[in-house]
Parts: sequence; C-alpha cells; structure tokens
Amino acid sequence: MKRLEIIANRSIQEDMFDAFQKADIVKHYTLYPIVMGAGNSGPRMGDHIWPEENFCLIIYCEKPEAEQIKLVISELKAFFTNEGIKIFEML
Repeated sequence: MKRLEIIANRSIQEDMFDAFQKADIVKHYTLYPIVMGAGNSGPRMGDHIWPEENFCLIIYCEKPEAEQIKLVISELKAFFTNEGIKIFEML
C-alpha cells in the first residue's frame, strides 16, 4: 500500500480530476480543498498579497495505481509549467 500526497494550485484541480477520470484511477481519496503555504512556486496564502491557494489530495493505493497517478501528474506538470504541482510518496 502506498500513500500519495499531491499539493497543487487550485487552478488545476478540475483538470487533475478530469485526467484521473480519463485514466480510470483515483476512485478513493481525501481532499483538503484549501491549503496555504510557501514552496518552490512561491507563497499561496489566499490573502490580498498572495491571493492564490493550493489544495491537497491524499490517496492510499496499491503500487500499480501509484505508478499511473505519478505518470498523470508528470503529464500535468509538463502542461502547467507555471503552476505548482508536487507529489510525495510514502510507503
């Protein structure tokens, strides 16, 4: 069993879920719809100075699905080059 955490700009959330649906993956997950913080893509604080926000998706899945998810995320990162998209994998 793998645990994946995806943190990304809210602007790509719908595209991400569309890509998961197209690939027929990520049927079960936990979504934190608004998360704030600062990473390599800059602050996302949801305020008047740093207005953007992130979301966090937590997925528990088996290794084959985790590999498919990572592939979809890499495709999204290649398309949305200016948006912060990070994936973290834990055993």
